[in-house]
Amino acid sequence: MFRFLIACLLPLFLLGCGAESVWAPDEAVARAKYRDAAPPSITLYTMINNRSGSGAHSALMINGSERVIFDPAGSWWHRAAPERNDVIYGITPKMLDFYIDYHARVTYHVVAQTVQVSPEVAERALRLVEGYGAVPKAMCARSTSDVLHQLPGFESIPRSVRPKAVMSAFGKLQGVTTREYYDDDPDEHEDLLREQQRARFNELVQGIVEGQ
Repeated sequence: MFRFLIACLLPLFLLGCGAESVWAPDEAVARAKYRDAAPPSITLYTMINNRSGSGAHSALMINGSERVIFDPAGSWWHRAAPERNDVIYGITPKMLDFYIDYHARVTYHVVAQTVQVSPEVAERALRLVEGYGAVPKAMCARSTSDVLHQLPGFESIPRSVRPKAVMSAFGKLQGVTTREYYDDDPDEHEDLLREQQRARFNELVQGIVEGQ
């Protein structure tokens, strides 16, 4: 009977662990492509609960031939930053500010740890995140650590489901720089997302007006 129940429930369990696939069109990804002038680098973002001190989310920003954010099972989005299975393209300075502002709020702060890498390592990281696929909920740290562990110089990063364990190991890498972001925004971020969409739209309209 026990085996029968497992056989019946396992497909439902696996279905619940599935991740929703998102695939922006080629033209949207090409149009959004942004290359930052800073040296190639990899940044680990960890969202920390201000009350408990526990890690809540992990994400990677890769600056190579273009700058993207691998935001596994993340909830931030912007119409000017197309997504393909948790890889967000078009991470301009404005989009990066929006991303950090969305996560830093009264109950959470953001820890950004950056390591400069060779162009080859940055490109390998890009290919790895693009090929990773959509990530199920609660597997953000595992997916970021999976990617990091496969990169030259990052082999010491353990494959872990705990964001703070990944953050701690990343902090021991040679040459890492750390920055923390705090904000007193409320937890409910629907209004903030709407404001971010409007802010970008207004910028585009202003640019058109000034170009006339």
